[in-house]
Amino acid sequence: MVTTAQPTASTGAPRAAAGTRLGAVRHLGPNWYACVMGTAIVANAGATLPYGFPGLRTGCTVVWALSFVLLAVLLTARAAHWIHHRDQARAHLLDPTMAPFYGCLSMALLAVGGGTLIVGGDWIGTGAAVALDAVLFAVGTAIGLVAAVAIPYLMVVRHRIAADQASPVWLLPVVAPMVSAAVGPLLIPHLPPGQAQQTMLYGCFAMFGLSLLATLVMLPAIFARLVTAGPLPLALTPTLFLVLGPLGQSTTATNKFADFAPGVVHAPLERGFLVLAVLFGVPVMGFALMWLGLAAAMVVRARRRGMGFAMTWWAFTFPVGTCVTGAEGLGKHTGLAVFDWLATALFLLLVTAWTVALAHTLRGIVDGRLLAAPAPAPAPAPAPAPTLNTP
Repeated sequence: MVTTAQPTASTGAPRAAAGTRLGAVRHLGPNWYACVMGTAIVANAGATLPYGFPGLRTGCTVVWALSFVLLAVLLTARAAHWIHHRDQARAHLLDPTMAPFYGCLSMALLAVGGGTLIVGGDWIGTGAAVALDAVLFAVGTAIGLVAAVAIPYLMVVRHRIAADQASPVWLLPVVAPMVSAAVGPLLIPHLPPGQAQQTMLYGCFAMFGLSLLATLVMLPAIFARLVTAGPLPLALTPTLFLVLGPLGQSTTATNKFADFAPGVVHAPLERGFLVLAVLFGVPVMGFALMWLGLAAAMVVRARRRGMGFAMTWWAFTFPVGTCVTGAEGLGKHTGLAVFDWLATALFLLLVTAWTVALAHTLRGIVDGRLLAAPAPAPAPAPAPAPTLNTP
């Protein structure tokens, strides 16, 4: 997914910290996990495309391996950030523009874990893939559930947010459980039949409801902000694509329930999950396409007004990828070729966006721009001196 502008450093932060040998990670926020999410979704979506070609699965496995390496590197770097720059880490939590990105950690773990079962087993074996995914799913789900409560709590009691500051990044903490709902069913065939499989299915269904209802609470505030306060700042315009995340991921989740419910629950519930997948997924996908058009138009407008690369461009990857997997599921359960065509077209958009975002990110890391301290906010202009009226 994405990032916003870097938060202002906390008042009184030790200047010497930036000069240490680990100073490069001082401004490495949780938003960087969007790189992992955006990379993993390319592998997950590509491996299940309805139309394949020679080398596609191998390519997806390579991309999954890259996402795994990125996850390991970022987990290490973020651990160093918390150990050596604790003041900045606390500042991130208290910054309303950065705190929501703690949901990205959960989604990065879950996306890589899901890819482990989808394609990773080709290289590491099914047993190792199941074990690795089980760990990543458990940890990612726990972090996601904590973030879904803790970040809104901080928004209420610690952050001071005006109505015109509503942002699509608010969705990040609450959409994390939806990712758990979408990838959790992949583990069902590897669990003991009976209570264990049913608990996993219904647990994922509960997280689906948690995330969906929380999203429905926040979306009106985000759209109202756009209508009443105008377009987002240029650098933040790509975050409009984040709205696609809960839409595509919820469609994906309902289709996964329909895939794995047979043999786990009895009729009519088994049939009910299939009905839910179609009757929920088709209208939600329709709304997702409408929002995709709106967000794309806003991005074109921002680009014409000088929008340059920022880490927010990673918003073009993971949310679009969830729409790919959602369309794939609808194509399977409706039998309509139009959803297969849609999934393929969105996947081409996803790969293009991922390639551009990755190239610019690597360039920004090499030249140091993306890891540099944020520019200080301009000082307000001094008020004019009062003048005395003379007769």
